[in-house]
Amino acid sequence: MVARSRAFLDRKGIAEARLDAELLVAHALGLDRLHLFLELDRPVVEEEVARARDLLVRRGKGEPTAYLVGEREFYGRPFRVGPGVLVPRPESELLVDLARERGEAAPPDRILDVGTGSGCLAISLALAFPAAEVDAVDISEAALAFALDNARLHGVEERVHLHVGDGLAAVPSATRYGLAVSNPPYVDPADEALDPGVRAFEPAEALFAPAGHPDYWVERLRSEVVPRLVPGGSLLIELGYDQAARLAAWKDEPGFRVWPDLAGIERVLEITTPARAT
Repeated sequence: MVARSRAFLDRKGIAEARLDAELLVAHALGLDRLHLFLELDRPVVEEEVARARDLLVRRGKGEPTAYLVGEREFYGRPFRVGPGVLVPRPESELLVDLARERGEAAPPDRILDVGTGSGCLAISLALAFPAAEVDAVDISEAALAFALDNARLHGVEERVHLHVGDGLAAVPSATRYGLAVSNPPYVDPADEALDPGVRAFEPAEALFAPAGHPDYWVERLRSEVVPRLVPGGSLLIELGYDQAARLAAWKDEPGFRVWPDLAGIERVLEITTPARAT
């Protein structure tokens, strides 16, 4: 059943046909991937076959696997997702890695996540820094519903404070942060390289920067968030695959640094405020 499912997705041009086939068949059978292979000889009933067929057809039309199974793993943990929320990507885990490194010597008391979506960044950082309070902001109430569900799932709903609104207008103006992260919309709406399934199914407000201004959110976060950092605080922003080149003029400024991901793509812009003089 798995082999036939993979072949079907291959014919549909799905890039990760093998992984998606395994996840979808396992979900249809009520199993995880490990138990799917432990029970390869298990007889399947027509109802399970029909359920798998429906999932595969929908995936073949571009619907994200994460939506079909209802979750996506991020930083080793499951996060519930569905229509209306951006699917967490592995490259965003670099934000968590860098944030954890920044907080090793002096764990932040308060953390900000702008454009939290599913809450994967805010929740991962709340778990990394058990004493920190986290403000997670998003303009989408649908996305925040998933974030709340995920905060409850991981037991941090008392420390992850969800705010609906546009940028920092949603959080108290007096709040200062030791650490801020954001995976903002940075895709140009005219970008023909974007996967058609992503374009068709994932929320446009989480994907696309304003037309003609792909660096809008980086510039806005720089102007709005940096003044809200404590001395020595850091803002970490995920960048698109070609975005760092357009920000080259910033690289020589004090406190600015760009970090590559595992593929060598300049993926995260870090802006650090000067530490308080001693």
